Amino acid sequence: MSKLIKSEMAGTVLEVKVKPGDKVSAGQEVAVVESMKMEVPLTASEGGVVKSVTKAVGDFLNEGETLVELQ
Repeated sequence: MSKLIKSEMAGTVLEVKVKPGDKVSAGQEVAVVESMKMEVPLTASEGGVVKSVTKAVGDFLNEGETLVELQ
């Protein structure tokens, strides 16, 4: 079953710190989103292997939109 890492607020993707195939652990920062001139880190709530990254640096991300899928 896939685990999804979603944005808690709308903003622009500033940095993606993982790529497909990377192993991540719970609490690890996987990306940074800029929202209202603040940098907001996105972290994995549980561990897994990155299956896909849906956005690239500079892309807009809506609130609740998936950025990283883990398997």
